[in-house]
Amino acid sequence: MAAHHLLLLLLAVLLPAAATADPDAVQDYCVPDAGGRGRPLELSLLRTYPCRSPVNLTASDFAFAGVRAAGNFSADTGFAGVSVTPAQFPALHTLGVSFARADLSAAGGVNPPHYHPRATETALVLAGRVYAGFVDSGGRIFAKVLEKGEVMVFPMGMVHFQMNVGDEPATVYGTFNSENPGIVRIPATVFGSGIKGGVLERAFGLSPAELRRLEKRFGPPKTKLSEMED
Repeated sequence: MAAHHLLLLLLAVLLPAAATADPDAVQDYCVPDAGGRGRPLELSLLRTYPCRSPVNLTASDFAFAGVRAAGNFSADTGFAGVSVTPAQFPALHTLGVSFARADLSAAGGVNPPHYHPRATETALVLAGRVYAGFVDSGGRIFAKVLEKGEVMVFPMGMVHFQMNVGDEPATVYGTFNSENPGIVRIPATVFGSGIKGGVLERAFGLSPAELRRLEKRFGPPKTKLSEMED
């Protein structure tokens, strides 16, 4: 009976972890073949594609140049991000990792609070001075100014942020322990997703006019999936 209970306890602990982790690789690598080099890959369909034969691969298939330059900057936040998953860099497929480049314009450029539901992130400051941190599930904040060459870790599912506190543009390189870390941007999710107005007014102590201003800034939803309409 004791052994039976121990087995149930182990299953309760191990099965959730196995269900949320990226699958382990069963071969050295698998660069997917989507039917042509110029054909864009869809992340959701990668596991349905066959692997390209190793004899047809070169070192160039395992190198990526798409983060040499910054992405497009937001006029509102001074942030530019380039995310790289197997959809952009097929050689990452089955390896359980992805990465991103974040650029912050000088004097106040900010990567707004957000979290990654499926990955822990390590953030390396390549240039500039960046105030970065995260908030844990107990409401405690862990934040400090990072100098060039310093790294900070953001645990999976924790809300985190970065802000340029230097006089020059800053660049941060982030790595994730998932092929598809996902991202939930707090301001846009709360005020731009179509949550019923009364919920947000009560939750944040906002007047209807204040709520409309925030919803206008973060964009009205393109579609409404909620059964409760305003």
